[in-house]
Amino acid sequence: MTRLRITEIFYSLQGESSSIGKPTLFIRLTGCPLRCVWCDTEYAFSGGEYWQLDDLLEKVESYQPQNICVTGGEPMAQKKPCEALLKSLCDKGYSVSLETSGSIDLADVDSRVIKVMDLKAPDSGEMEKNHYANINYLSNQDEVKFVIKTRRDYDWAKMQLDEHRLATKANVIFSPCFGEINETELAQWIIDDNLPVRFQIQLHKILWDDAKGR
Repeated sequence: MTRLRITEIFYSLQGESSSIGKPTLFIRLTGCPLRCVWCDTEYAFSGGEYWQLDDLLEKVESYQPQNICVTGGEPMAQKKPCEALLKSLCDKGYSVSLETSGSIDLADVDSRVIKVMDLKAPDSGEMEKNHYANINYLSNQDEVKFVIKTRRDYDWAKMQLDEHRLATKANVIFSPCFGEINETELAQWIIDDNLPVRFQIQLHKILWDDAKGR
């Protein structure tokens, strides 16, 4: 039987990605091999509760969700159980997204899943964990997100945009690191450089002040 370790399940608005603002059921898996300096979900690194897959699917159905986001921590830290969950959700006809650092191989993730892959910039402290081969598994339904903390992060992200031709492979998001960089400055850099990206502030932190379970 497939078991998953779950930190929380909650229904809210999607606060980021191209689905921002949409009512979404979040399934937050426990565990993460990364320790980004700006992480806002450290509480998901450990603990959690084990769920049998069938019980979890029954819980999901009780919400009658329009959209589902599997997140973490790093959900792919539970690689095979997470892949089984994603496939089961897609088989049931849900619109499903996966929020992942991309530090773990995504080759076997169901192609119906919208992958939102967060490439780690230098000032995250975890840039060396990027698994660039995952770019090969992206399609135009998927997204690459850069959390920008400094001008150095921005310049690095621009380089990745060019080197990997990311805008031709997926939707690209530049997101200011909350409380660490002037959002207006980042927006102006993007405009000045005419980048083919989406600028995005985390909606849930504006609405609910980064409250847990939001």
